Amino acid sequence: MKSCVLAYSGGLDTSVILGWLQDQGYEVHAVYVDLGQPCEDREATLQKARDCGAKSSRIVDVREEMCRDFAFPVLGWQAKYEGIYLLGTSIARPLISKVCIDVAHEVGATAYAHGATGKGNDQCRFQLAADAIDPSIKMIAPWRIKEFREAFPGRTELIAYCNEKNIPVKASAAKPYSSDENVLHISYEAGKLEELDVNGVEIVDFGMGVSPQEAPDKAELVTIGFESGVPTKLNGKNVSALEMVEGLNEIAGRNGVGRIDMVENRFVGMKSRGVYESPGMTVLYDAHMYIEQLSMDRDLMHLRDRMAPEVAEMVYYGFWYTPKMDALMAFMRESQKPVTGEVTLKLYKGNIIVDSRSSPNSLYDEDIATMEGGGTYDQDDAEGFLRIQGLPSRVQAAVTPRKF
Repeated sequence: MKSCVLAYSGGLDTSVILGWLQDQGYEVHAVYVDLGQPCEDREATLQKARDCGAKSSRIVDVREEMCRDFAFPVLGWQAKYEGIYLLGTSIARPLISKVCIDVAHEVGATAYAHGATGKGNDQCRFQLAADAIDPSIKMIAPWRIKEFREAFPGRTELIAYCNEKNIPVKASAAKPYSSDENVLHISYEAGKLEELDVNGVEIVDFGMGVSPQEAPDKAELVTIGFESGVPTKLNGKNVSALEMVEGLNEIAGRNGVGRIDMVENRFVGMKSRGVYESPGMTVLYDAHMYIEQLSMDRDLMHLRDRMAPEVAEMVYYGFWYTPKMDALMAFMRESQKPVTGEVTLKLYKGNIIVDSRSSPNSLYDEDIATMEGGGTYDQDDAEGFLRIQGLPSRVQAAVTPRKF
């Protein structure tokens, strides 16, 4: 019998796909990749997969790996897609593919299936990652198969199939939008959010924190320590990558930090509207920036900043496992070597305000930077500096006077 690994959530779509794959003659191995998404009973979810005919089912906890090896390197780049999105969903997808391909190798499966639609970005991220890891594993994307879409044009048909196959599903009330959660963030899209005249931040029932209006009237201080660009200390305590993110999610969440509403350009060509909340990572991006301001060389920082949008685009599109990304990550690790220090931030009603910062590698010299008299900077040196800098402009102006 043909064998397939299914990225399985236990929800309606992947439950139907599990049954449908068996109808197509596949032996199915269900893999629940734990990214920090909510689940009432993980063991019950796995048992459900087995009850539905899965050859095997398992949980693979990759929360620490996702924070340490995926989110934090992207943080080192200060990479934000289109200047605002912190890539919380994008980062997770290549890791899901890595886990599923690993399981495929273990059980001898020849195919890997997922429940992403043919209109979104996730299908690209899943497949591009899988192709880079092992192109011999066949990708099955049921929502891109015409016969599957014709059999299941809507939710009613999906539920009817589950009833016919005795697949237990909870008929949850339809929400005015869909959501996807992991330890890094929650994304909200579709449904009512497709209407741009609707205030997304007002209709979404956020799950990771309060609104800025509901946040405490008193500011809260949080101190984060970095070693070579990696956040390692939270309020003076050494913590793991996962503990850092979870701790900051709680602190920043209760202070209304980390909500955005944007219209973005999907890889497949369309514009889509998304609402995101990333309280912990939002704080980390700011904290990291403040340590870099002290410790990173100007020209190196400016070069990194020019390349950061490229990295964000590659992550968003799904080009994680590529030689180009390997080289860019090597650059990031080298550039981050001096980025060590500690920053204290003040969180207040959705705002992040720097309170203090320090670094043993600080390039800030008060004796040079002071605007007071004295100091070690000789202002006479600026005369020659500007004469040399202005030389091309003076020559050009003499040949071709500028007219206004």
